[in-house]
Amino acid sequence: MQLYSEHYVSQKTERFVNKIWCLDNSIGESLIENKLVLPNGCFNLAIVSGKAIEVHTSKSKYEMNEGFYFCSQMTNKVLVNIQPKTKVTIIQLHAWTLSMFPDYDLSNFTDAILKIEAAELPFKNKIETDLNSDILALLNTINSYFEELSVSHPNKNTIEKICEIIKFQNEEISVSEIGKNLNASQRSLQIKFKTATGLTIKNYIQILKFRKSVDQMVNSDLEKLKLTDVALYNKYFDQSHFIKKFKDVTKTTPKMFNSDSYFLSKKR
Repeated sequence: MQLYSEHYVSQKTERFVNKIWCLDNSIGESLIENKLVLPNGCFNLAIVSGKAIEVHTSKSKYEMNEGFYFCSQMTNKVLVNIQPKTKVTIIQLHAWTLSMFPDYDLSNFTDAILKIEAAELPFKNKIETDLNSDILALLNTINSYFEELSVSHPNKNTIEKICEIIKFQNEEISVSEIGKNLNASQRSLQIKFKTATGLTIKNYIQILKFRKSVDQMVNSDLEKLKLTDVALYNKYFDQSHFIKKFKDVTKTTPKMFNSDSYFLSKKR
């Protein structure tokens, strides 16, 4: 059985959905415990089937039995325990996706998980109500909904534009520079971004920078790639600054980091 798997949406849907990933202990007979997930700047919509999954964030512990859950932006590592006979399917939404639905105010919603009803989902009329539906059915549902959303909203809103500027900026960009780029005040951008994501723009930049560093470490040989190189490449002041920021999120040092304990993105 493959515990962790990734599934990719259509090119149009990728504007809003990064990917779908699964934690599958559905035929397992024992508890899978003390696995870890790192923040990545995305929201997650989790579909739990079977028994339950236990999730520890920096703020609280959540017992997630069968149902639908909305997971906020995470700013620290998350600990996961998966009961036997349990499968979790996670739809990973880009930071700007929820801003397409202005009724949601996420200003004070980080490091938290909320159980929701299927009827509350924006694609409630299309998602399979059967929690055990296969991944292909879910992919079809997600692609259908978000491809239509992309067509009906061809123009990028402010949050999507901010994230796009950050993504394609080679050096760490300031809020002031983003404001000049979008001809908007820093204050208005900060308020809009916090309402849509729960993060400040600076928090979001730091999370992306951190994940880029981790991916670089995991996909490289650290014996050959020095921590100083990782730090400077990712625009940290120096190695000490990088180690401090790394410990803030993972509670361990880069040298002691064990990637086998984490669910990390596959290299595509």
